[in-house]
Amino acid sequence: MSPDWERNQIVISAELEAEILRLHHAEGWTIGTIATQMGLHWGTVERALSRKGISLPRTIQRPSMIDPFVPFILAVLQKFPRLTASRLYFMVQRRGYPGQQSHFRHRIQKIRPRPPAEAYLRLATLPGEQAQADWASFGKVLIGKAERWLVGFVMVLSYSRRIYLEFFLDQRMENFLRGHLEAFSAWGGVPRVILYDNLKSVVLERFGDAIRFHPRLLALAAHYHFEPRPVGVRKANEKGRVERSISYIRQSFFAGRSWKGLAQLNEEARQWCETLSLGRPWPDDPTQTVRAAFEREQPTLMPLPSNPFPTEERVEVTIGKTPYGRFDGNDYSVPHQWVRCVLTVVADRDQVRFLAGNDVVAVHRRSYSRHETIEDPSHVEQLQAAKRQAHQHRGQHRLFAAAPSCQGLLVELAQRGDNLGSATTAFLRLLDRYGASELEAAAVEALAANSPHPHSVRLLLERRRHGNPAAPPLPIVPPEDAPWKHIQIQPPSLRPYAQLSDNNHPQQQTQETPHDERQPIGD
Repeated sequence: MSPDWERNQIVISAELEAEILRLHHAEGWTIGTIATQMGLHWGTVERALSRKGISLPRTIQRPSMIDPFVPFILAVLQKFPRLTASRLYFMVQRRGYPGQQSHFRHRIQKIRPRPPAEAYLRLATLPGEQAQADWASFGKVLIGKAERWLVGFVMVLSYSRRIYLEFFLDQRMENFLRGHLEAFSAWGGVPRVILYDNLKSVVLERFGDAIRFHPRLLALAAHYHFEPRPVGVRKANEKGRVERSISYIRQSFFAGRSWKGLAQLNEEARQWCETLSLGRPWPDDPTQTVRAAFEREQPTLMPLPSNPFPTEERVEVTIGKTPYGRFDGNDYSVPHQWVRCVLTVVADRDQVRFLAGNDVVAVHRRSYSRHETIEDPSHVEQLQAAKRQAHQHRGQHRLFAAAPSCQGLLVELAQRGDNLGSATTAFLRLLDRYGASELEAAAVEALAANSPHPHSVRLLLERRRHGNPAAPPLPIVPPEDAPWKHIQIQPPSLRPYAQLSDNNHPQQQTQETPHDERQPIGD
């Protein structure tokens, strides 16, 4: 806005207005002279004189570039009264208007037809008949790593003007329903009609008087027996009581207030609603307080049902290959048995539960931050134990495939109460160093000597190696990413080949048959 426009909107005092009238009538000063000498905008002087019925043209009206286009503009505005000045400028520019957009917008402000001022009736309601509800925004707050909107749910009884206020970190449907339940509980009853704006939590679709309500709101209204009633489109004046209550909340409660958490803020809001807010004068009779008016209205409210309406948020989440489920931007741990499954999340204000059917799988405190991982230590411990057990089973499978007699050694160790994990690891090291056949032979010997400990097997392997003049085998350490690292090959038995060698050896035939008695090959 220009500084000239701001000066033109100055509200002058009665003494200054009287001085302007005196200078004009007694001294004969023109509007421009009065404005220059008194340091005012000419529009301020002109307005002061026009209020007394004096209308003097400041300058001679000159032709304007927009004049030839005024009939066209008026015809368009008559058909489309809400058409913007920028769109009108584009239309007249295509028809030959040579002026600038700023001057055009200034002229459109003066020639646009103004709707007549609407008069409103003062509405009066019966006790217990009506309440009005709405959301109010109070800016953004930082919760952990997340920046969230701080919003207040406000509901006010139309007769007594008692206010209910509760703060949330979003405008989810579940929070909207929770606000209703807490307000009804604080008042000890339910009004018969509740007025709303055309919120998405209330109206999903609207065409004139045809309204498609949100099904959760209809379920709430059926449970508490009240009528949800949206006001007209762009008719905020129809719920002026809650609008004025929101302004009162901003000035009387929230302005300059510091708080450390949402629970503290809501507790302070509850105390404010029950003390200072109830002690203010009743608008219909300033000699009474809102508290006194509410005491007359409370018995006329409808009674509360025996069971409250469920307001938990329910969503289905898919657990991936890691045992975590994502809800509201955070990851919550679940037992590892539920990976690759679909679980149901049931969340209220303070708690997040994971359900498999009707069984509760995991329970966590709710986090309003973002990108956090909330873990139950027992879930992590169970997963680590399962991974260790799986690692042990894989090692035993490899050991038994290479040296089957090692299974008998582990059975003996288990009966003695030894640690099977460390024993399996020791046997696997011996397998890598001495080979499958040597380990199998040493295991058989250890079982026969009733000495199943890995140290005994190692001593037997060393004794067998010293009796063998061949060089000791060197362990082969494959790389960690080798695809064949865990492949086990069962060495075939060479006993049939040894028997064939014993039966067909040439030296044995030479010893049995003299050289001169052998028959020719051809015979």
